Amino acid sequence: MIPPDTQRVLDFLGDARSYPHRPASVTMVQTHASWVFLAPPLVFKMKKPVNFGFLDFSTLEKRRVDCENEVTLNRRLAPGVYLGVEPVCEGPDGPCLGGMGPVLEWVVKMRQMDARQFLSQRLRRGEVDEAMIGRVVERLEAFYRTQPPLPLAEVAQACRRLEECVRGNFSAALEFTGHSLSGPALAAIEAFSTTFEDHWRSLLESRARNGWIRDGHGDLHSEHIHISTDTVDIYDCTEFNDAFRHIDVACDVAFLAMDLDFHERPELSRLFVTQFAAHMRDSELELLMDFYKCYRACVRGKVESLHSMGETVGAVERTASLDLARRYFRLALRYALGGSSPRVWVCMGRVASGKSALADALGRETGWRVVSSDRVRKSLAGVPLTVRGGQEERARLYSVEMTQRVYDELWRVAQSEVEQGRSVILDATFSLRAQRDAMRQKGGLITWIVAEAGDSMTLRRLRERENGGGVVSDARVEDQAALNSRFEPPDELPAGEWLRITTESETETTLERLMVEIATRNART
Repeated sequence: MIPPDTQRVLDFLGDARSYPHRPASVTMVQTHASWVFLAPPLVFKMKKPVNFGFLDFSTLEKRRVDCENEVTLNRRLAPGVYLGVEPVCEGPDGPCLGGMGPVLEWVVKMRQMDARQFLSQRLRRGEVDEAMIGRVVERLEAFYRTQPPLPLAEVAQACRRLEECVRGNFSAALEFTGHSLSGPALAAIEAFSTTFEDHWRSLLESRARNGWIRDGHGDLHSEHIHISTDTVDIYDCTEFNDAFRHIDVACDVAFLAMDLDFHERPELSRLFVTQFAAHMRDSELELLMDFYKCYRACVRGKVESLHSMGETVGAVERTASLDLARRYFRLALRYALGGSSPRVWVCMGRVASGKSALADALGRETGWRVVSSDRVRKSLAGVPLTVRGGQEERARLYSVEMTQRVYDELWRVAQSEVEQGRSVILDATFSLRAQRDAMRQKGGLITWIVAEAGDSMTLRRLRERENGGGVVSDARVEDQAALNSRFEPPDELPAGEWLRITTESETETTLERLMVEIATRNART
């Protein structure tokens, strides 16, 4: 519920007649912490009277101070955009901009920028190229070189703040479990982040001592970058919390790298990181990117989750924010599991080992495509997916020649996904060493997940297939012994390329154990 005094000011700012320059119309846009009034060619931004812990606008004086800070700090990267701070005062005829009456509210006055020239809009139109990324890199390099390193006396505190921010994300995210992310996803993201901090603590601390912590932007993503013919303006830094800006330069630029991934432009993300590291002569930056990108995706997920739960947010906006929150948390999970480079995840194992259920669950959590050998086989043969043919038909369907076609198709699809910058999940037994060797010889990043279950569990699953409908796999109880006898354990795989997971628990429990183990491994490599 918006307080009546606040609503009165909102009504005033939403009326075009309230402004001396008389705009043709006024459009109000909400964020989680502000109301923004577009009154061309100007913009007026009013803070919400909220306290989220990480920001506190709960009193008029706090909002005034924050408005002043916003203008001062944002003039570093957008000097022509921030025009000043103005009071909304009580006048003889009601609220007015400026004046000598009692102050009702404070607003930031800005120049409106051409919406078509924001990097986010240019990404949607496919306009962003190497030259444009280069301009952003040069603008940021010039900015960071003017920001003095954090004093050595404050280094230890800054390192503690980073840890508090990272871990604070997980405490906050508990509220969103079941809303914008799942319990297994949260567990995996937390395992990756905390393990990375512990394992690479000496590197993180040495960077702080070596001057890489500076007063940066704190919210560096494509919606805040405006690229015109002559200038690159970067606005809306996190003025409300110094800890969000006093960070490693790598953490700051990771936000934009993550955002480029979010816009499905991983090649631009890699280009941006590579160019920025070269310009800043930062040989450690790329090692830190997945950790910081995961953190940044979580921050965005948290912000959009909070917005989706806001009392004053309409139904359409609420749904849109929830969708964004889920996508950001999914991206964070992808970083936690496999980093920024696409890879092939192979869910393999004996018949009825639970590999297909696990592959499907992993696909739902990550959004990665799942390619099932059972489905590919029947598709190639022109057989309906849930039809189990007679003995002769099955003999043809599972012949050596057909099986080779199936595995060739699995690789073709996997290669296509990886070439487009996407990871992919293959669901197949890969029972023969020769099949695994052939896959490994093709190159690329591959992680082998070997699903295992005891005989009683696999037998129960096979019996359930006898009476269940919609089963794609043709394997039944009478096939178990023969299929198991042909299975060659993956002992030849290097230890770092595969892991074993038992699947006798509920699928969600198994998935959480799997993702936590993968994320923990990923953090250490």
